[in-house]
Amino acid sequence: MGKRKRLAADARKAALKTQYFAKLRNVPSSPRKMRYVVDLVRGMEVNRALATLKFCAKAASADVEKLLRSAIANWEQKNERKAEDGELYITKIFVDCGATLKRMRPAPQGRGYRIRKRSNHVTLFVDTKND
Repeated sequence: MGKRKRLAADARKAALKTQYFAKLRNVPSSPRKMRYVVDLVRGMEVNRALATLKFCAKAASADVEKLLRSAIANWEQKNERKAEDGELYITKIFVDCGATLKRMRPAPQGRGYRIRKRSNHVTLFVDTKND
């Protein structure tokens, strides 16, 4: 790795140390299904988002709820205090495609249909509103 790339990588790492986030990787559901749930809570206050996720009927909401609790715990650990009501907000949340497992399903006349088992990665950032 060249010097310019090394400096850029170090700058990215230093920027992440001041941000509060959590990542959920290799979730075995399609990114499209996960984005439905993520779009529900984008920009919300964390307690309201937790309540929304708890009563959401989608299966992906349980994964996002667990991820949100992890991000809140990360914020509390870095700031060495408990989060108060109305203090924390979801600043950024996004879903990326993960690895796709390719499988074959038997089909008529000796053919095989291709099955794609998709996965995704979710990244969630929390922060206070005034920052």
